[in-house]
Amino acid sequence: MVASARTEPRGSMAMELTIGDPTLMARLERGMDASEERLRALAAEARDPYVAEVAGHLFGRGGKRLRPLLALVGAEFGERRPERRPAAADPSAAGASTTGTAATDPSATDPSATDAPAAVDTTVDAAALAELVHVASLFHDDVMDQGLTRRGVPSVNARWGNTTAVLAGNWLLSKAAQLAAELGPETIRLQSKVTNRLIMGQIRELVGPSDDDDPLSHYFTVVAGKTAALIAMALQLGAVRTGAPDRIVQALAEYGEHLGIAFQISDDILDVTSTSEVSGKEQGKDLAIGVASLPVLLALADERPEAGELRTLLTAATATAAEGTGLPKAVALLHRCGALAEARTVLHARLLRARTALNGLPDGPATQVLHALCDFVARRDH
Repeated sequence: MVASARTEPRGSMAMELTIGDPTLMARLERGMDASEERLRALAAEARDPYVAEVAGHLFGRGGKRLRPLLALVGAEFGERRPERRPAAADPSAAGASTTGTAATDPSATDPSATDAPAAVDTTVDAAALAELVHVASLFHDDVMDQGLTRRGVPSVNARWGNTTAVLAGNWLLSKAAQLAAELGPETIRLQSKVTNRLIMGQIRELVGPSDDDDPLSHYFTVVAGKTAALIAMALQLGAVRTGAPDRIVQALAEYGEHLGIAFQISDDILDVTSTSEVSGKEQGKDLAIGVASLPVLLALADERPEAGELRTLLTAATATAAEGTGLPKAVALLHRCGALAEARTVLHARLLRARTALNGLPDGPATQVLHALCDFVARRDH
């Protein structure tokens, strides 16, 4: 389900939201920057220059950085300030952890107040953990989809080969597990459960639905594992770091599951409707490689004549030809048969369910950020 070709990266998701609390937005932006630095440091811990280069290939390359943002927003719902750990000078020191009372802002610690290195906010670690798992999945997805570019640069598989891409993705997952262990049992539970769901989603997408499976049900199962689970985990990771009550953590998880599915549906729609200049990916690329996106599944379930013609265009025998005259015709058929309108209806229904989950959260700037993310998904063009 992940797009296989992208052009120049855009800024972070936080920069595209309209929120009435500049203090919160500045705090989130600082946290995002700190999480990027943490990711680069984690890659450098490989001790092998080749592994460090490959594993860190996408860090600092832009992208929406949705998952780190969600971890930081989730931390806003806690009842205590987050733990802080000493900044490690080498990998062997990375497991140390202390509890302090510094502000959530990772830049708030005054290095001059102590001879020890500046402490690191563990919510930044949670944000980095969410991105580690996500980037690992991108490495693997680009192998499966034969993707050539990612975030405006050659994909890992295009530059170093499929075997290296798979192993580097595995290395990132191992770093995520190590970081989870440093953050505690609840983080380990969340990370291991979501990694299992992610891999199962990838396998289900690769194998496809069985003859007895409903294709639409199979689609939502795959999306729940590959996309929604990780988005829900990011929110939970942040909330756990600051001691949010269980009911808040569960409301955030429910919101994340629905937002994640809506986000993937919007990706599917953009594959058909948006130009490469706007969306950052080739129009109809998912169609060309045979990805069973929601508009396609809805169109193929239709009894109108366009469905049969579209089915012919998208069969394996015509997949290569679709990149020529067939692909634009398939895009036009999806516009004409009503599948895109139906997909938008499903998208807005998922966003409504996400907003309903927010009823379980206290009113405030952080909840408004989550509403704003729903608005962004509803209108996004990239």
